[in-house]
Amino acid sequence: MLYLNNTCFSGFTPKPDFADYDCRSFSYVLLVLVGGYIVVTLVGLFGNLCLIHIIRQRKEVHNVTNLLIANLSLSDVLICIMCIPFTVVYTLMDYWVFGETMCKVSNFVQCLSVSVSSFSLVLIAVERYQLIVNPRGWKPSISQAYLGIVFIWLGSAILSAPFLVFFQLTDEPFRNISQTFYRGKYACIDNWPSEFNRLGFTTVLLGVQYFAPLCFIFVCYVKVFVCLRRRSGLVEHLRESESRLSESRRISAMLVSIVLTFAVCWLPLNIFNLIFDWHHEALLNCHHNLVFTLCHLVAMISTSINPIFYGLLNKNFQKDLNNIIRQLKCDSSSEEYENIRMTNKHTDVSMGLLRLSVANNSA
Repeated sequence: MLYLNNTCFSGFTPKPDFADYDCRSFSYVLLVLVGGYIVVTLVGLFGNLCLIHIIRQRKEVHNVTNLLIANLSLSDVLICIMCIPFTVVYTLMDYWVFGETMCKVSNFVQCLSVSVSSFSLVLIAVERYQLIVNPRGWKPSISQAYLGIVFIWLGSAILSAPFLVFFQLTDEPFRNISQTFYRGKYACIDNWPSEFNRLGFTTVLLGVQYFAPLCFIFVCYVKVFVCLRRRSGLVEHLRESESRLSESRRISAMLVSIVLTFAVCWLPLNIFNLIFDWHHEALLNCHHNLVFTLCHLVAMISTSINPIFYGLLNKNFQKDLNNIIRQLKCDSSSEEYENIRMTNKHTDVSMGLLRLSVANNSA
């Protein structure tokens, strides 16, 4: 591995010269990492698409929280499609093979998706805060939730716009490499007017996408749990209120689990990006690509966790998911279900004839 590839969070790549590093890659390690990426991608795509489908189909679950969770799942689907495949291939090959357009678009979509995920978690925290801490105050409606989702995507697109401007293909990282294999190869990297501008943007982006939202969410959920704990002592003799309180706790625990997973999974990659942005010489060794890939894989795990938490704490989701799995079975299973339905129809007719016969005999 001679070149450190772009990340999915900040997306920026310093341009060091790795010509002096003679690093050997271990095929079994790469095989394990690629296998991990495949599992995460398949689980993330299947779980999030099922979650979106269930929320869209079932009108009784059309509430603000579920709409925002569906929006969160949509951003995870984009990460699985536009982030994981390109980053894995780029990491393994050490050069970009997808053209300049995809160089710009893939990095733009990657930053867009992560921003949408982060801001969606913020709106979910606000909605839970208003519902529990301030129940008599303003509560977002379905139409306001859709409007908030639109603003999330527009704001994330504006925040990610520099990726379309400053990312380009260049052979600069390979000019001083003696190996003929890298002649004519290109890297997908950012080209800012100055190093100050690049560092300024990446640092602000890290704060806006990660640290500031998590701090805000932390404050909201601390107040939510303090409020729930205070109410638990007031509703001991009211079964109905206790049931509602238990439901609020369950939903809040699910949402906090999603937020904690997002924070923990993205933390290693953010630390890696921060070090590389401000002191990339510390990472110039034979294991820099391995460290990056491990951090990136951990970050990608967050895309497959949301449906798991939602499924574990929602029995209706489990039932709907089982129905979807049944529908995806082979044609022989479908024919079997059709025969069962036909048998039910014949049973209904037989029961009707039986009732008619009894009526005639009594008459």
